[in-house]
Amino acid sequence: MPRDWFRSAVVYQVYPRSFADSDGDGVGDLRGVIDHLDHLAALGVDVLWLSPVYTSPQDDNGYDISDYRGIDPLFGTLEDLDELVGRAHGLGIRLVMDLVVNHTSDEHPWFVESRSSRDNDRRGWYFWRAEPNNWGSFFSGPAWERDERTGEYYLHLFSRKQPDLVWSEPAVREAVHEMMRWWLDRGVDGFRMDVINLIDKPDGLPDGEVKVGDPWGQAFPLVATRPRVHDYLHEMYEQVFADHDRPFLTVGEMPGVTVEQARLFTDPARREVDMVFQFEHVDLDKGPGGKFDVAPLTMPELRANLMRWQVELAEVGWNSLYWDNHDQPRAVSRFGDDDPVWRERSAKTLATVLHTLRGTPYVYQGEELGMTNVPFSAPEDFRDIESLNYIEEQQELGVPFEELLPGLRFRSRDNARTPVQWTGGEQAGFTTGEPWIPVAPNHEEINAESQVGVEGSVFEHYRALIALRHEERAVSHGSVTPLAMDHPDLWAFGRQHEGTRLLVLASFSREPVEVPPELLAGWEGAEAVVATSGDAAAGVLSRGVLPGWESVVLRSSGTLAG
Repeated sequence: MPRDWFRSAVVYQVYPRSFADSDGDGVGDLRGVIDHLDHLAALGVDVLWLSPVYTSPQDDNGYDISDYRGIDPLFGTLEDLDELVGRAHGLGIRLVMDLVVNHTSDEHPWFVESRSSRDNDRRGWYFWRAEPNNWGSFFSGPAWERDERTGEYYLHLFSRKQPDLVWSEPAVREAVHEMMRWWLDRGVDGFRMDVINLIDKPDGLPDGEVKVGDPWGQAFPLVATRPRVHDYLHEMYEQVFADHDRPFLTVGEMPGVTVEQARLFTDPARREVDMVFQFEHVDLDKGPGGKFDVAPLTMPELRANLMRWQVELAEVGWNSLYWDNHDQPRAVSRFGDDDPVWRERSAKTLATVLHTLRGTPYVYQGEELGMTNVPFSAPEDFRDIESLNYIEEQQELGVPFEELLPGLRFRSRDNARTPVQWTGGEQAGFTTGEPWIPVAPNHEEINAESQVGVEGSVFEHYRALIALRHEERAVSHGSVTPLAMDHPDLWAFGRQHEGTRLLVLASFSREPVEVPPELLAGWEGAEAVVATSGDAAAGVLSRGVLPGWESVVLRSSGTLAG
């Protein structure tokens, strides 16, 4: 198999807690994933990315790991994981694990030893100081916690139960490498590396800039994408992956990474990672007040950002393509139109654009059904630690919950974490018990049972796009040419590979969009290989008009016009 197999692959992310519950305790589990592998196979995906199922106190839903080689009983057993790997492989699906090694749980044996005394052998595995600097946590409050055992403070960029590891300590890196090799030997096919560009902290841990209205210094500009991250990832590649003869997938989640930095991380000659998760396009609607301060976003702004990444990674490097994941709100509600009249069409059009760009597409569970954000209404509706900390912090400052609600409804990570809607029945077929977070109220209209095998459904549109990537090298390996970049409602681009060319046209408006005649010149008689509807294909080919929130992919022989 070629080393760049991932160019024609599609990854499906499973957030196990919310995917499928097999035992009625209200929490999704590994057996639930096994029971629904046929859903992934029907969709046609190539890789299953499994969010953390390791042993964890679950302070941050599993991203606080206390045993990297154990499976949390909440999700099942190590034998269940082995069975999942084997069954997935039997269906031609690789399995990628989450790698969370910027920090551990404070209940991990490494940290338990580190905090036991100032002269413990693992004291230097974590950041300890007699006095903290001024950094704030990404989850609100200070980034330092005083430990009564030794009277010193430890660093936690995230929750206080997630102390940061010292990656400049060689023993830390070797322990991580050994753990990764252990998983690969069990049949795992690679890793999605959580916030991996934050692992290199600056010497001396200097204070961060304090912005108006924020009591804490900004840590992120000081810790993100520092030079030694490249060294650490190259060393990881050589120590973990280089001697294996089977293909793996490595993807680095890198908040704040620029396209220039991404080009370095993903240059195959540098042997660091295969691709990155960048955050520019999902930060465009973030206002000056931070994540929950929602700023207006237009399609041309979104298009300009993603097409810049397409152009600037054209020669070297590779990108992950995504609208949704477990940390982002639902794309249909965010970038599309979740009005019932337009929901399905906009879900399919968002898919058309993403899955025909250059890069490896990721599908987050439920995205292939067109799942939407949730109408949260009270503090008790939320489960996510980030949202709960924000509510507590703002209410302590005297801000009424009603003023916080619009931002929370739009941006809370809980939007992505409601259970997958398998059926229109009780609890959406997710569980026979009480779910850990309520099922979205629109599950009767949006569910897998009503879509799989049903012509024209969101699911079947995703299936067609995934099949196109597998079959058409113009999608998986072709060049990208942005088109009509000044159009307010039409997202258009061309793809070219050898003698095959594609034209992708997508309407981001409720109103019909007239396609500029110059875009269609030379496309007479072209084949509509994928379309959101027959009306979309017919409208473009016969009248040069794309109905509202519709999209089409045309294919023809020849060369794209410049």
